[in-house]
Amino acid sequence: MASLKDIKKRIGSVQSTKKITRAMKMVAAAKVRSSETAVKASRPYALELYHMFKRLLNSVGEFSSETLKIKRAVDNYPKLLEKREVKSVGLFAITSNKGLAGAYSANVAKATLKRVKELQSEGLSVKVFIAGQKGISILRKRLAALDTPIEKKYFSAIENPDAMEARDIAEDLAEYYVEGKIDKIEIITTRFRNMVSYSVDTWAILPIDGVKDTHERISDNILEPLMEFTPDMHHILQKVVPMYITDIFYHALLEAKASELASRMTAMSAATTNAEKIIHDLSIEYNKLRQSAITNEIIEVINGANSQVG
Repeated sequence: MASLKDIKKRIGSVQSTKKITRAMKMVAAAKVRSSETAVKASRPYALELYHMFKRLLNSVGEFSSETLKIKRAVDNYPKLLEKREVKSVGLFAITSNKGLAGAYSANVAKATLKRVKELQSEGLSVKVFIAGQKGISILRKRLAALDTPIEKKYFSAIENPDAMEARDIAEDLAEYYVEGKIDKIEIITTRFRNMVSYSVDTWAILPIDGVKDTHERISDNILEPLMEFTPDMHHILQKVVPMYITDIFYHALLEAKASELASRMTAMSAATTNAEKIIHDLSIEYNKLRQSAITNEIIEVINGANSQVG
């Protein structure tokens, strides 16, 4: 049986842990609010950009790069919009750099492994790109067992998501796509729902589906007007396609960061509650032992007094 000193020591240790988890919960709660604001502010823009991009492609004829100056892979819109037989798929998985966020990174890693196995069962090769140290740690050996090494790793992108980080990631995957190393790009991320929940989603990026629809209509059933391009459609597409692809990666990073913070806040809240319960149980045990010790001392005093009287 544990002594009073041991129990008191354990109570002190759990109280220290409780202070840490409570502080981490408060930090995560403060950060998740700003992250939630960023996510919700980006959603209308991302949706409108998607609709505008779709209308733009539906108004364009043949794609051509003859008059374009192409410096980056993401600028080569004819290649990026080219549909071809899919033989290899690039998966970009977004996890966390830090732990203590519940099952957040594990859930993304699980979805990534599941998707890799699905694609391999279809006879496709898979190249994996991962953001976040936790995902790399979880998936490195498991992907190696599936003969699917990690192509590239990203660490800073998930800490403070910004458009520059998203552009660099988009450029990396666009380069693989343009060079024919992959024929399809998917993002495995989490969609933020609220402070206590998120869902793991897979977003298909390239090739782009749902374009060239004849008779696409808006809500009042009036045909969308054709667009006019100045200076010409090819230069405009060269600007819009990189903007569209980069924004998808940026939005995915924002959604993932908000989900991670929400998961960390929930995990630290649960840890704090558990610490309080442990402290309560230990305090009861401590008081029982203390009471028992006092009772034994009183009995000894009484027995001693009785022996002297006798």
